[in-house]
Amino acid sequence: MGFTGLARWINAPTTGIELINENIMRNHGGSFRGKWQLSVKSYRTIPYPNNSGRHMTTDRSMCAVTMNENVFVLLEDPSAPTRADILSVAAQSSQSTDQQTVNGSIQDKTSTSPTPPHYRTTYITVTPPHSLELLLAQLRARWQSVRQTTGLARGQNSLNTGGAQLVIEGNVFAIGSDWLVRAGSVVLAGGTVRGMLLEAEYLPLHVMPVQSADGTSELLSNLLTSLLPRVPDARTVAVTIPPGQWEEVLYSGDSTELEAEGATENPTQAGEDENQEEIVDDVYVHGVPPSRARKGDWQGIDRDRRAAFLIIGALKSEGLL
Repeated sequence: MGFTGLARWINAPTTGIELINENIMRNHGGSFRGKWQLSVKSYRTIPYPNNSGRHMTTDRSMCAVTMNENVFVLLEDPSAPTRADILSVAAQSSQSTDQQTVNGSIQDKTSTSPTPPHYRTTYITVTPPHSLELLLAQLRARWQSVRQTTGLARGQNSLNTGGAQLVIEGNVFAIGSDWLVRAGSVVLAGGTVRGMLLEAEYLPLHVMPVQSADGTSELLSNLLTSLLPRVPDARTVAVTIPPGQWEEVLYSGDSTELEAEGATENPTQAGEDENQEEIVDDVYVHGVPPSRARKGDWQGIDRDRRAAFLIIGALKSEGLL
């Protein structure tokens, strides 16, 4: 698995998947690898009575992307602070007055902001598929599928009956030995097709060293652009996430995680020279030691987590979720 880029063809015709397939096969020498299918569900919180008997409403939302054997769940609570907010308050507090003179002595007044019960954005991985619905039902959690229309009126929370809000159906192609390309149509629950999603994965690298400020990669952008057929008035959008937002979503905010990643980037333990002398039989490595895996790289399940988050962001920005 490697670094991945995503593009959205908003006004793709109903024959868009066939046009993409033909372009990949004829002009890029691509080979068919299999089917690409994802399902996406969205939930909202159910109003609940407070101590005064009035119904409390919240704006919490939850989106779940089922990809292979994993479900990637994004929860958002606008009333909760972000990790950046907590760090900013802590920094301002420490810079204002770190010390105070009390009865002729110096007392340390530095304090950290209390950790909230949860942050504005929570991103988790659940496995196997359908276990999220079972968990919510067992806990009697106040979440309701967006597609559900009768459960609330009957006072029931039948999350197991809610189907996917939309699916992404298409094909996976290999271009040479370096690229995997996924192209699929976005199909709503009623069968309406709402454009396409294109995903390009560059296998030799699990992290792209040179990027623009918004997180785009020229290498992946050029390939995704070349995959699009020449259709008049085609509306395409590159789906990107700034590096700061990746940290907000993928990291728990624990300093130990960040310190561990920094130690991985700058190893100083004894015996490092011996590791560097190890011969690596890799066609993509020549004259340099292999890069070590880091949390958040585009490999393994982290690649799928990042790809799912990009897909959720693209669909939410258009109001499809």
